[in-house]
Amino acid sequence: MKRRTFLKTSSLAGAAVLSGGSSLASMAAPAAGREFYELRVYEMPTGNRKAALNDYLEKAAIPAWNRLGISPVGVFNVVSGANALLLHVLIPYPDLEAFLATPAKLAADAAYRKAAADYLAASIDNPAYTRYESRLLRAFTNIPRVRVPSETAEKKPRLFELRIYESHSETAALKKIEMFNEGGEIALFERTGIRPVFFGQTLVGPRQPNLVYMVVHQDMAAREKAWAAFGASPEWKTLSSDPAYANTVSATDVTFLRPAAYSQL
Repeated sequence: MKRRTFLKTSSLAGAAVLSGGSSLASMAAPAAGREFYELRVYEMPTGNRKAALNDYLEKAAIPAWNRLGISPVGVFNVVSGANALLLHVLIPYPDLEAFLATPAKLAADAAYRKAAADYLAASIDNPAYTRYESRLLRAFTNIPRVRVPSETAEKKPRLFELRIYESHSETAALKKIEMFNEGGEIALFERTGIRPVFFGQTLVGPRQPNLVYMVVHQDMAAREKAWAAFGASPEWKTLSSDPAYANTVSATDVTFLRPAAYSQL
């Protein structure tokens, strides 16, 4: 097989695996308003340098993203634990093209460059962050766009729960997504008081295959009440015992987050 043919075939095969059978070209176009999400997790330095990243996000990055139609942007601190230095940033893109075009558009934005001058000029011995990891997600069909909690507008207290479900195979991962959508698990969340913010299939990122979703609560007591109602519901007992959805999740990671003062979620 010629190298050019091999590369073309390999690229198409990779695209099919990423999207569960869809081509990247079809993913680039808006499909019923389904968004793409970039979920960044920054490792911040200790001490006063933590302010540098927050200042950049609040005064430079988020205003520039908003000018490009990228909104609402969520910024979240870990509530407690060993990962308290991690800062989570959720960036919603209307389509894949917007995700690809944004870096160049930021570089060409004079207002952004001015507001981000200190951040962009950070030296190796005085960085704004240590490293960051990023995931690219595609919104689920049943929650095609990020949902802003009702508490956000009035800056009321709210607790975000970020959950990552890993699966042992691509088939199992897609089956779990089906369970949320067609199986009715998302609808059951809403009926039992678990409020979705976003649901996304990971297209690029660590520990694949997996899906990522975020829900919001007023506080931990409200969270415990909602999950208890969900777990006790007859609908969940029926759904969770369906053999079609058995063994679709092999590992679960849960992180509790609080929004930064300037977060748009």
